[in-house]
Amino acid sequence: MSRTGNCLAAVLILVATLATAWAETPAPAPTPATTTSKLKLTREKLKEWRLKWSANHARLVACRKDVKAKGLIGDDRWFYIEDCMGKS
Repeated sequence: MSRTGNCLAAVLILVATLATAWAETPAPAPTPATTTSKLKLTREKLKEWRLKWSANHARLVACRKDVKAKGLIGDDRWFYIEDCMGKS
C-alpha cells in the first residue's frame, strides 16, 4: 500500500510541476500573415475583383481554364485567378 501511495504522490508532484511550467510559458506572439493565401476572402473583396476582371473577359476565361486544369478549389482558386489576372 505504501508503494502505491508513494507512486501516486510522485505522479501528482510531476503533474503539478509540469502544469506550473506550462502556465508560465508565454504564448507566442501572433504573426501577421505574409501570404495572401492565408487571408480569408470577404464578399466585398470578391466583388471588387470581379468588377476589375470583367474588363478583360478573354483573360478571365483563360485563367479559369488554368484553375480547372490545376484542380484548385476554394480560396486558392480565387487567389490564383487574382494573380493570373494581375500578370496581364
